[in-house]
Amino acid sequence: MLSSRTKHILHCLLLLTVITVFEWCSGGVKLGDQINDLDPWERYGYVGCVVLYLLRLLAFLSLPQVMFNFIGLTIYNAFPDKVTLKGSPLLAPFLCIRIVTRGDYPQLVRDNVARNMAKCTDAGLENFIVEVVTDKSVGLSTHRRIREVIVPPLYRPKSGALFKARALQYCLEEGPNYLADTDWIVHLDEETLLTENSVRGILNFVLDGKHQFGQGLITYANEDVVNWVTTLADSFRVADDMGKLRLQFYMFHRPLFSMKGSYVVTQGWLTALAASGGVAGDLAIFNSRHHRSNTTRSIPATSSHSGDAGNK
Repeated sequence: MLSSRTKHILHCLLLLTVITVFEWCSGGVKLGDQINDLDPWERYGYVGCVVLYLLRLLAFLSLPQVMFNFIGLTIYNAFPDKVTLKGSPLLAPFLCIRIVTRGDYPQLVRDNVARNMAKCTDAGLENFIVEVVTDKSVGLSTHRRIREVIVPPLYRPKSGALFKARALQYCLEEGPNYLADTDWIVHLDEETLLTENSVRGILNFVLDGKHQFGQGLITYANEDVVNWVTTLADSFRVADDMGKLRLQFYMFHRPLFSMKGSYVVTQGWLTALAASGGVAGDLAIFNSRHHRSNTTRSIPATSSHSGDAGNK
């Protein structure tokens, strides 16, 4: 059985091999007789040559993200070992696992709520609740650790937030909100499934207390695939998570490029602050201008999506 370090070294070697072969086959790297002395200024003229060079320079716009992805995929272990708890779950602060949905797939929501609650219990988590925020009732069973919040159709937040941000804002209003500023919220989509490793990672993150904002890795196609095309398209986001996003959170503690809207862990006060971003918050609910230095970090654990984009 290969160790995680060996797997990561093989992964890096494969990545370098793929890049080298692609560069050679595409003509990016030319050796020996392949080198030619074509003068582009003479061949295409000054106007044509300038246009062609400008078009080629456009490729450099993605260079920062490409570099972050490459560095993140190589300097951080892509095959981490099983997460070990660094403290007792009994000492963990209160956790609210908040799932946001439109309520179009009630059976999916009910199944995933049951599975997520079971994973939390198996990981030893005691002080938690699973909360579903929905536009339409999904018929959740009555349980002391399950709460269903239905957003009124006529509700209009003062910030003018829409869609998912509107639902999250409703949870922060004086009536529906029951959380203290020191409580933690784990934001999930309706199709996101927790794993025992992700629960342990969240516990370690909140027990550590160094950061008030975290984001974890989400993997796809872990169960029955509904649509292979959308599944493969979603799988690209895993590499983005493991490269660019992990590097920006681990090294800079800031969302320099982007972040996901699911598997986001925040403290109550920070959530209330970020959700006040107004209409602009609909596209990025937690606006980067609200983040302070040294408050954001990647959570070293993985959650998964049930099925793929076909479930949405």
